Amino acid sequence: MTPSDKQTSPGYSQSQSQLQTSSGGNGAAVASETPTEAQGTLGLWDAVSIIVGIVVGSSIFQVAPLIMMLSGTSGMTLVWWAAGGLLSLIGAFVYAELATAYPRDGGDYVYLTRAFGRRVGFLFGWAQLAVILTSSIAMMAFVFANYAEAFSSAFKGSGAILAASAVVAFTLLNILGVVFGKTIQNVLSIIKVVGLSAILITGFLYRNPETTWGTLWPQSLGDINLNLSAVALILVLYAYGGWNDAAFVAAEVKDVRRNITRALFLGISIITVLYLLVNAAYINALGYEGAKTADKVAAQVLKIPLGSFGESAISLLVMLSALGAVNGLIFAGARVYSTLGRDHAVFHWMGKWSNKRGTPTMAQVAQAVFAVAMILMAGTQQGQDVIRGIVQPLGLTVTAGLSPSAAFDYLFACSAPVFWVFFLLTGLSLFVLRVREPQVERPFRVPLYPVIPAIFCLSCAFWIYRSLMFAITDKGTGGVLLIGILPLVVGLPLYEVSRLLPSSKQTS
Repeated sequence: MTPSDKQTSPGYSQSQSQLQTSSGGNGAAVASETPTEAQGTLGLWDAVSIIVGIVVGSSIFQVAPLIMMLSGTSGMTLVWWAAGGLLSLIGAFVYAELATAYPRDGGDYVYLTRAFGRRVGFLFGWAQLAVILTSSIAMMAFVFANYAEAFSSAFKGSGAILAASAVVAFTLLNILGVVFGKTIQNVLSIIKVVGLSAILITGFLYRNPETTWGTLWPQSLGDINLNLSAVALILVLYAYGGWNDAAFVAAEVKDVRRNITRALFLGISIITVLYLLVNAAYINALGYEGAKTADKVAAQVLKIPLGSFGESAISLLVMLSALGAVNGLIFAGARVYSTLGRDHAVFHWMGKWSNKRGTPTMAQVAQAVFAVAMILMAGTQQGQDVIRGIVQPLGLTVTAGLSPSAAFDYLFACSAPVFWVFFLLTGLSLFVLRVREPQVERPFRVPLYPVIPAIFCLSCAFWIYRSLMFAITDKGTGGVLLIGILPLVVGLPLYEVSRLLPSSKQTS
């Protein structure tokens, strides 16, 4: 890292921050650092807004009826949504310790580099750019496009164009400055909460005569279908996905050692309560049987007071929710690549920040290019033909339609296994860093260690298995799975090239 980089990137102080790296017998980096806190521009509620904005996307509107059907009763439905919140809080304990001990932009990238060495950190950062985060941005953009088509017939058949336009537009807005980006996120999150509040008010004001809260539970434990319940929990956990991205902007949070922990716990708590109340409102207004079979459950609730306008209102709400997720991912994700660029010479150009705007401009541009490429790959015939040309010589197939929802599944199958592998490694890094760096101050320590981080790691391992099955068996898109893995293979020689460049030896 050059002195000028330290001056233009958050999380560093020339007089206080030092990082010395050496290699142990296993090749992992052993770091000694005096951590400092940047003059953050993000307050507590800015960080909470990022978490809520990223997590509360389309799932609460789309998959809630399916989760009800898999759960078997209204009571078990609420149990699985509460369990999802609890498991997310368990993960938040792990991230809270890591983020407060190592308050630097980049989140998982920082922890993995310190625990397992520069190569693993590099592969994580590269995977975020080439597959994981950019796929998530593209997926949320496709959700926006899907509901835009439902909102107006003028948008029919233009899913890829709408999705790409959303990515480009919000990237440009974030390039304008960190204050501008966080303001957009706050406004979209407020709109989202207001829209969900309308569903809550309607759902609890208009009680369906068939709603019988007295028969919430199965008659016996034997009546619970464990296989179906496992699938329900998988879908619930997907609906909670994204809370960890707040760690990517840790160095820009004011009083980071206190506020990043508060943001994680407050954000997840708000989301859990919101999810439980919305599901209860669905059941109260439509009855359990009506809610679990509803095509668009939120629209059915708003139809009670609003008539046919309810469906249009829900489409608009989901569009805004998806855009909130797009903006939150764009805002947080670019911080990972900028940290990668400061530490590895091959991506040095992404490590530069704009002094005037306080944003990693080149990292944001690179992120947009990859995200749009993902959209074109999954949402256009030409893009899918290119992928088929890559995987068919290997005897693999790709089956996917061109609708926004089909493109969403395509990208999920591609990226989910890679995401969960690195999520597991982050959980394991807590164990490694506790042993390797006992001298590091830990303002927050995971309670009931090592039980809680072990539960987190086991749940990640299960998700790796289930996401692989989704790609190979459930969707028959094994060829798409290869597209998610190939960038990791490319990342290995890319790392070796970066090591040969002189400036990489000056970086942390």
